[in-house]
Amino acid sequence: MSQPARAHIAAPPPTAAPPGAPVDLARRRGRGAVTNASGRFEPYVRVAEDDGWDSTEELPPFRTEVTLETARTAITRNQSPDIAFDRSVNPYRGCEHGCVYCFARPTHAYLGLSAGLDFESKLTAKPNIAEALRRELAAPGYKPRTIALGTNTDPYQPIERTHRLTRQILEVLEETRHPVGIVTKSTLVLRDLDILSRMAEQGLAKVALSITTLDATLARQMEPRAPTPSKRLEAVAALTRAGVPTTVLTAPIIPSLNDHEIERLLEAAKQAGASEAGYVLLRLPNEIKDLVQEWLVEHHPAKMRRILSLVRETRGGKLYDSGWGVRQTGEGVVAWTIGRRFELAAQRLGLDRRHLRLRTDLFTPPARTAKDGGLQLSLF
Repeated sequence: MSQPARAHIAAPPPTAAPPGAPVDLARRRGRGAVTNASGRFEPYVRVAEDDGWDSTEELPPFRTEVTLETARTAITRNQSPDIAFDRSVNPYRGCEHGCVYCFARPTHAYLGLSAGLDFESKLTAKPNIAEALRRELAAPGYKPRTIALGTNTDPYQPIERTHRLTRQILEVLEETRHPVGIVTKSTLVLRDLDILSRMAEQGLAKVALSITTLDATLARQMEPRAPTPSKRLEAVAALTRAGVPTTVLTAPIIPSLNDHEIERLLEAAKQAGASEAGYVLLRLPNEIKDLVQEWLVEHHPAKMRRILSLVRETRGGKLYDSGWGVRQTGEGVVAWTIGRRFELAAQRLGLDRRHLRLRTDLFTPPARTAKDGGLQLSLF
């Protein structure tokens, strides 16, 4: 009879923390990551270990917990030359969709949490994000450019149904006639079709749906709490009918796992009404390298060596290269072949139009209040 594991605290090695032990399947059912290793900035590493005691104690399953955080600012800026936007708003930290490959997972380490199961179960919401955004849009000298939603974690992940922060952000952007681009995997975006269609009519909104695979079984393994691929294609069709410019992102493309679907996926996107398509090659920075390898051991062990070998071929012999200009698409023969296949299919289907420009000339700053320092309160 196997004994339950107990946790002890060990001093960390001089290098990065080792991968964690797999968490019992019953505790992580419906989640993407296999482990919950300590964050890389933690002073101690917590390791599960069987101490030999005959105990029937069972640890509880991972349940979604949401912590509220007061946002001091709303707009995050970046100067990356290989990204098409320079500002974004993220109403949530962590993402319940549980996509095992998510490049945002390592950001949870800055919160003292794991990039593994913590990332998809210990979430943070910023209830004052719309208020903070309004204040920043009212600042003297603010110059509008497209604000991106969904650049770190999904703005339409399941907790948005309750918190409605993305809806509040869109209300501010519509009021001020400020352009917005959204990236999501969720059909919940259709809830806000009223706002998005009105903004799109003025050239102020566009939406990108991320569809990684058409295989529902593979999607459930990789993205356990995201809508099925067919539902996402239906969302593309609904957005298109409402006049919202829609892109399909095949992201990430994983060599020897879903790269064979490139052409079929783009054909499905075109049939659904998408006007543009893009892709990103699998990225494995920081903790994601371990998380994806652990996931492959559990779900696709026979393909693991092949997949990792091909990934290294696209990254100069490493599992990841963070260099600007190559981190999204990789380099070498394998990366070139994937890119060329995608380009040819997109051209054939008319999905190769790039970067629809949204209008900025309609922007109307919100009225500044005394709280913003814009008006002086009367003494009487």
